[in-house]
Amino acid sequence: MGQNTISGTVFDSSRINYVPGVRVVNKAGQFAITDSLGNYTITVAEKDSLAFVFNGKSTVKFPIYSVTDPRHFDVTLHVPYKGKYRVMKEVVVHTKSYKEDSTENRELYKKIFDYQKPTLSTSVNSATGGVGADVNEIINMFRFRRNKMMQKFQLRLEEQEQEKYLNYRFSKTVVKRITHLEGEQLSLFMMRYRPNYEFASNADELTFNQYVLNCYYNFKMEQLKKGAVK
Repeated sequence: MGQNTISGTVFDSSRINYVPGVRVVNKAGQFAITDSLGNYTITVAEKDSLAFVFNGKSTVKFPIYSVTDPRHFDVTLHVPYKGKYRVMKEVVVHTKSYKEDSTENRELYKKIFDYQKPTLSTSVNSATGGVGADVNEIINMFRFRRNKMMQKFQLRLEEQEQEKYLNYRFSKTVVKRITHLEGEQLSLFMMRYRPNYEFASNADELTFNQYVLNCYYNFKMEQLKKGAVK
């Protein structure tokens, strides 16, 4: 009764380096030791206080009533410390858009996407100016196994590209924003009302959002009917 948990991190004077091995002590003599990342957790009473002891030297006692955020009570010691871990500078993570991923994929498999079934074509001899059949095209026409594999690979790449586009257009984030569905109901809705590629690629944003909304109304009606039957 009347006990709380205080957690936080201990830094050195630079406010960059974590300080491990700091003894965090309450009035009753109970204590916790900071880990390699300077983190600690300790149980305290309502009228308790905490002191931080490092290398035999203690800080002033901090009364618990003055702690505004019990989950992040961080303390800076007036000592320098260089350990294995330190606070990183700000890191900005950029994610590629669907268009960037698609363009990169097209470039990577350009030969496959641009593949066309070999046909008999002519070529011009640069030296004589004579016109004749393209030997390479003739050879490729009779490479049946290669041609079949190239066509299958091309079809598979196009299918994967369409699937990625659908995942991008009909994502859980988009559907949740429109319908406010969550959890199992959201997953069920996504599976049942996934549109085809032709519609998703041709519909403007207003039309697409209206489609999701109409599907949501149907989905709720089905849920109500199931409830009534039960």
